[in-house]
Amino acid sequence: MSGEYTVRAGRKEWIGLAVLLLPLLFVSMDVSVLYFAVPFLSVELEPTSTQQLWIFDVYGFVLAGLLIPMGAIGDRIGRRRLLLMGAVGFSLASVLAAYAPSAELLIAARAILGVAGATLMPSTLALIRNMFHDERQRGTAIGIWTGATAGGIALGPVLSGVLLEHFWWGSVFLINLPFMVALLVLAPVLVPEFRHPGVGRFDWASGFLSLATVLPVIWGVKELAQIGGGASGSVVWPVVSVVAGLVVGAVFVRRQLRRSDPIIDIALFRRRAFGGAVALNVVAMFGVVGFALFATQYLQSVLGLSPLRAALWSVAPSILVGGAAPLANALARVVDRAYLMAGGFTIAAIGFLLTTQVSPGRGLWIVLAAATTYAVGLVTVMSVVTEVALGVAPPERAGSASALLESGSELGGALGMALLGSLGSAIYRHGVSAGAPEGVPSAALSEVRETLGGATAVAAQLPGDVGDAVLRVARDSFTDGLHAAGVAAAVVMVIAAVVAATRLRGLRITPAVDPSAAPAVDPSAAPAEVPSAVSAVIPSAVSEGVPSAVSAPGSRPGGGVGEVNAAEV
Repeated sequence: MSGEYTVRAGRKEWIGLAVLLLPLLFVSMDVSVLYFAVPFLSVELEPTSTQQLWIFDVYGFVLAGLLIPMGAIGDRIGRRRLLLMGAVGFSLASVLAAYAPSAELLIAARAILGVAGATLMPSTLALIRNMFHDERQRGTAIGIWTGATAGGIALGPVLSGVLLEHFWWGSVFLINLPFMVALLVLAPVLVPEFRHPGVGRFDWASGFLSLATVLPVIWGVKELAQIGGGASGSVVWPVVSVVAGLVVGAVFVRRQLRRSDPIIDIALFRRRAFGGAVALNVVAMFGVVGFALFATQYLQSVLGLSPLRAALWSVAPSILVGGAAPLANALARVVDRAYLMAGGFTIAAIGFLLTTQVSPGRGLWIVLAAATTYAVGLVTVMSVVTEVALGVAPPERAGSASALLESGSELGGALGMALLGSLGSAIYRHGVSAGAPEGVPSAALSEVRETLGGATAVAAQLPGDVGDAVLRVARDSFTDGLHAAGVAAAVVMVIAAVVAATRLRGLRITPAVDPSAAPAVDPSAAPAEVPSAVSAVIPSAVSEGVPSAVSAPGSRPGGGVGEVNAAEV
């Protein structure tokens, strides 16, 4: 390590990592936990169609918009402090959501959950950057973090289904409380505080510009995805929203370049490692989120599985996916990271191409195999790019760097839904229009063209043979759209693999100790030095390659500005 000893994480840090996974799991689960609660909410709160959309979307919108400002605030006031404040806010908002007497109040509660979630996500990743100074241990910790994020999103619908079998709809929010209380009790003991006193006061104007950049872009892309998916509406306002967001984004970047204490360091993007990592993370999320809707609809509307059965089957790939991230970071020690990322994208491309073998009559195991394959490949990529981005970012900017990664994830997911969803929907509508049987009323045929769910509802109301024919054509057309989206996603993955292999070769993360840039550590909360005779407690899933805690004479925690070799700058 450039002639310097590096403090290795010990038992306290690894247990602290387990504590940090608590908010991470539930923030990621909150993205999908409401999937099964819609019928119950419709009966209890009677939301309008617009209100129902906002109940789902407002959490993600607020979360995406506030990630960058919250990351910068954490760098200034302390990442653990921001984490604990977010945990309190998340708990209170969960109670408010669980007992909301109206749709309006539930929307407000979901917005507050988004605010709190925006404090939790970058804080957990930034704290990992500061707790694990050793490159190999940090890679393993980031792999666990990535696996936990993917696992939380997959477990959300399952946990929701189980709770709704036995309790009322508000229980899907209250399940957060015991774990958030555990975080509030354990984090002050096990997680050290980190902040950087060298940065100036938070620039509220930059925070507003950041919010005014991300929110219109994400909203516009999601609206375009819904219109492309068959929803009624004009594309004018979504396009105007995206363009307006990009214009404000240019003003935001200009302000950051002129300030001595920006909330994000634009100079980071001049480093091939950081800019490349953020871009590839966007592509990876493009594939993961963009194809998730196809897989879910296929299981429910084509194979006819109940929502809970579909969710349970969808968890099966998570078993292998959960181990992909730690394995990827272990391989990064012996394989060039560029080739590892290229390999992950190649595996994902194979998974997407496998979806072309799905048919309406048979496909459960093919869909599961395809989902497992592309998810393993893309989680591998996300784990490696996260390690690279955080490794080359200055530790005092870890919160901002984490927020940029998370914002890229939100953008990639929105683009995946918009582009892949629009492609699949266009092919679906063309197939239904060309193959619809005679005898279907024009109003019913219009509903069939909108969505596969609408076709299923219409088919149930038509005479036997006609209804069966409508359903068969709709399922065939949807499967054709799924095939096209799979091919398109595979092409994008192959391009990303080529870019990774040719443009990011030779990345080596070599953090240096720089006393002038080292972040402040709260002495009362800093981890005690672990004697060399004491071995670290290592999670069983990642026992290989995580060494015991050793404090070398003269070593000190630090951080310093992350450096890379000359070839990558």
